[in-house]
Amino acid sequence: MSSRTAQLQATRRRAKRARAARRRRQAFVFLGFFAAVSFGALLLRPLFTSAVHDLTALPLAHEDAIREQAREKQLDPSLIAGVIYAESKFNDSTSSAGALGLMQLLPSTAHFIAGRSGGTAFTTEDLSTPEINIAYGSWYLRYLLDRYGGDEVLALAAYNGGMGNVDRWVAAARARGERLDVSDIPFPETQAYVQRVLDARREYRRTYAGELGLR
Repeated sequence: MSSRTAQLQATRRRAKRARAARRRRQAFVFLGFFAAVSFGALLLRPLFTSAVHDLTALPLAHEDAIREQAREKQLDPSLIAGVIYAESKFNDSTSSAGALGLMQLLPSTAHFIAGRSGGTAFTTEDLSTPEINIAYGSWYLRYLLDRYGGDEVLALAAYNGGMGNVDRWVAAARARGERLDVSDIPFPETQAYVQRVLDARREYRRTYAGELGLR
């Protein structure tokens, strides 16, 4: 083999090794970039998840009406928001049972409220107006809290399951020498409802304190 041929082969080997080394460096750079992006996404995920939760899973609207009714009825505005969330997620709708509006009031309940609160011009169609629906639902919530001595669990249970049922549950609990708590509510739907309102209330206080006038 001539010296020139040997030099050419050596040059080619060096070039091949240089290309291989360059490919390895590029691969390491790519892996490092991918790892950095993945780590950053992992760090930002809770923030993104929280933002999505706040904007979609925990909606808020009509906060002016909620604050006004909370002042007038001496209610926690986050409790009103929690009830609206549990009832309708702030969507004006009609349930299969005929409950109407944001706070899902039955027409019979609404007419009871109108009679007690002086709403002589009230019609069932008024429940489609958010401000009226929130005013009537808040009145009813205040009424139930007063009826059950300020016990929020009983008031919320009655809002969902009816006063007659709650009265029976309370009487049975008292006969046993016990106090009715969320876990003691015999209707699974009502038990889940009460817990959902209480959980939503806590989240509304945390997420929307400013909008609800809590600070």
